[in-house]
Amino acid sequence: MLYNALGWLDLFGIAVFAASGALMAARSGQTLVTFAFFALVTGVGGGTVRDLLIDAPVFWVQDARVPVLCLAIALLVWLTPVKFWKPAAVDWFDAIGLAAYSVFGAAKALQLGIDPVPAAIMGVITASVGGVIRDLIAGEPSIIVRPEIYVTAAALSAFSFVLFAQTGMPGIIAALIAFAAGFALRAMAIVKGLSLPSYRGAEDSE
Repeated sequence: MLYNALGWLDLFGIAVFAASGALMAARSGQTLVTFAFFALVTGVGGGTVRDLLIDAPVFWVQDARVPVLCLAIALLVWLTPVKFWKPAAVDWFDAIGLAAYSVFGAAKALQLGIDPVPAAIMGVITASVGGVIRDLIAGEPSIIVRPEIYVTAAALSAFSFVLFAQTGMPGIIAALIAFAAGFALRAMAIVKGLSLPSYRGAEDSE
């Protein structure tokens, strides 16, 4: 099955999202328990919501490697000197996880018989929700209500993968291209400060 073949991408996405959660805890000097909680919630949050929506067994409940990986990442960040991590590390780990999880989430939904457009949306949810929960718990402005390009990059990866998959392109190749596209867009947003235009209707009515 395609999403089983992409299992490496799933674990990769979980690992980097867990790292971004642990680094968020590091920013405010939290305890090891908080590191572990942030890593776990960020790593599995989006996939949990996806599985609940498509009526699939919640993946990390069925696979003990996932929570162990999240907790190991939290411990690694906890033991690493803070000077090792640059301030932008959260953004870059998040960008990698975003692209990886967008593709894997869409692939899993397709494999379970979800139609292409909802499957792509499941990819976006898989990639975005963990970061939203992390930001909410940390008291940070949620990434999805800031104008910078984030969900758009997830959508590019997810919809590209679904489109390529529907044309018969080999799944691994489709996954790599879609991952690269989403990561490149998010990377440009981080480096160049790219953002989407905000709604101007309220100003026009004044």
